[in-house]
Formats: sequence, C-alpha cells, structure tokens
Amino acid sequence: MNLRVNNVATPILPGKTIGIIGGGQLGRMMALAAKYMGYFTVVLDPILYCPTAQVADHHVVASYDDMEGIQKLMDLSDVITYEFENVDVEAAKYIEKRGKLPQGTYALDVSQNRKREKELFQQLHLPIPKFQIVSSELAYQEAIQEISLPAVIKTCRGGYDGKGQIKLQSQADHQRAIQFANRHQLSIVEEWISSAQEISVVFTRTTFGDITIFPIAENIHKDHILHQTKVPASINPIVKKMALTAARMIAERMQVVGTFAIEMFVKDDDIYMNEMAPRPHNSGHFTIEACTISQFAQHIRAICHLPLMPVKLLQQAEMINILGEDLEQILHILPTIKNGYVHLYGKSQAKNKRKMGHVTFIANDRDELYTYVKDFKEMMNND
Repeated sequence: MNLRVNNVATPILPGKTIGIIGGGQLGRMMALAAKYMGYFTVVLDPILYCPTAQVADHHVVASYDDMEGIQKLMDLSDVITYEFENVDVEAAKYIEKRGKLPQGTYALDVSQNRKREKELFQQLHLPIPKFQIVSSELAYQEAIQEISLPAVIKTCRGGYDGKGQIKLQSQADHQRAIQFANRHQLSIVEEWISSAQEISVVFTRTTFGDITIFPIAENIHKDHILHQTKVPASINPIVKKMALTAARMIAERMQVVGTFAIEMFVKDDDIYMNEMAPRPHNSGHFTIEACTISQFAQHIRAICHLPLMPVKLLQQAEMINILGEDLEQILHILPTIKNGYVHLYGKSQAKNKRKMGHVTFIANDRDELYTYVKDFKEMMNND
C-alpha cells in the first residue's frame, strides 16, 4: 500500500518504475513524458514492438487478463497505470488491492459500460440525451417509440472510433438496428443531438482532490472518428461554466486520480453529457505543444503523488488526426511542413481509419492558425 506521511501519499520519485497496461499511442506518450521526468517504464501488451514498447525500458508480452503477466508487471513496477479503459477489471482489482493502482477500478468499471455512465450522470442530475437500454427486438421497438429519429444505437460495452454503433436516420435503418440489438446482449438507443457542437473537458486530479483543468477543446468528427480539435473552444461563458462545473462534479463523485476526459454536446447554450475516458484523451494532444504542461506529464505527476503543475494555454492550437489512409501523404509532404508538430505513433500497419499519428499547429491568433491549417490541408489534398 502507499505509505502516507502527514496525510499525504509518499511521492514515487524519478528513478522508480511506472508500469503501463496497454501499448498504444497513449501509453507511448505517457512513457515519453515519464522518461523525460527520469522514470523507468514497463509496458504490458500482447503485441511485439507495439508503440509503447518502442520507448519503454521493458515489455511484458502478455494479454491484459493474463495474471502471470500482470504479476510480472507488478514485480517490475512501483506504480501502475493504464492507457485505455478496456482493461480487465479483475486484473485491475488485483493490482489495486496491492496498492499499485492509484486510479483504482471504479472509474474503469463505470466508463466500460455506457449504461453505468448514463446512470451516474442521472444520479448527479447532469443533462443527457434521451436514451433507452435495449436487449431485444421488442425492447428496441419500444425504445424507438420514445426516441424520435435521428438516433443512434450503440453497444453498452466496447466500441470506439465509430465501431459498435449505427446512426439511425430513417425508417429504412430499423432493420439494421434490430439485427444489431439482437446480436449484442445489451445496447443503448440514444437521441441524436442534431447540429450540436462537441466539446471535451480534460482534467487531472490527485489522490487528495487537487485538480487542474485544461482549456476546453472543440471537436470535429468525420465518420464518427475525431478529426480535428480546436482550442480554445468557441463557447460562451455560460456554457464554459456549466461544462467546468459538470467536470468537477464527476471528478469528485468518482474520486478520479490522474488525467480524465469528458465529452459533451452543446446546443442552444445547453450541455449534454456524452461519454467519459478515465485516461488521457485524443482531444488533449494539443497540450503537448500549447500548454505549460501536457496531459501526459500531469497524469504521471498525479499517479506518482507529485503536486500538479499550473495549467496555462500558451498559444491557440488546432490538432488534426492522421489516419492510415493519410500516412503515405504525410510522409511525402513532411519535408515541407514547417509550422506543424507531427507526431507519428510507430504502428506497424497503416490500416484504413486507424489513428497513426497527429499534427498540432499553434499560433498567437486565430488568423495565423487558420492560415497554417489551410496550407496544410491544401498540401494534403493537392500534392
């Protein structure tokens, strides 16, 4: 267990080892932040030479529910974190009971299940789109009477980047939705907030409740995948206050430790809770170049019981994801990109719609930022 001195968790200092469950790009950027600070890192992931393993000191090659692998990770690590929410909860509980998972398992348990997420939002009296949980064709037929089109049907567990969901726009989509409901044990039918703006609030919280919040980001999606993030978000002070208040309520209720993200819809000066991620988030990548501290470095500080750094936006920013179909073009124009920070994740296969990297632009004002992004998009489309 973590030792406490004067009601403060004993810091885990540089020179110690941080274990990371999951070897994707988020784990990679966590490991890079940790190594910059002087920590050693070890990753557990079943894929050889995964993005995190390329920069970590050790790689435990094992599946996420392999208890022998989990034990080896624990033996090598002074503290453990995770880079995605689909961690095996039983393995996480095992680590938590042995005092090496400051984030705990509650946030994992809730964020893995959209039903539990909605129930938490309801308990906190936070606004959400209309929804119904369905497990059969009959339940779907009843739900669609209450929730008018357009709507969306999603799996309650799993699913990301547009996977595990279908947008329902007309009566013609009902048969696909029924097949979806019958195929999955538990699904959610949810009202589609048309013409809504999406924002995300990324924050970091310590074991004892200190919290810092990054500038609110505005997100643009293509094919249900985050395409572009703009910071600061174009929202009015009333919406900003509501979003920050909601984030603080969730942070306190869930006793969050580490970096955490909440996606929200904005329409007509109202907010609607969407989804949560109990770890650093794609929409927070801008913090690496645009803020006084990145979401990854702040996360490492939180799980190691170090004080959080003050967060300040240094310049306005815009982040664009690089997908598998973009990679060849990015590499081709890379020698001519002089205003963007290109991050490539080291994934071995460039699959269609797979996130392979991102590029961040920063500038002192919107006009300058717009020019950088416009020039980049023209190079991507016309080269």
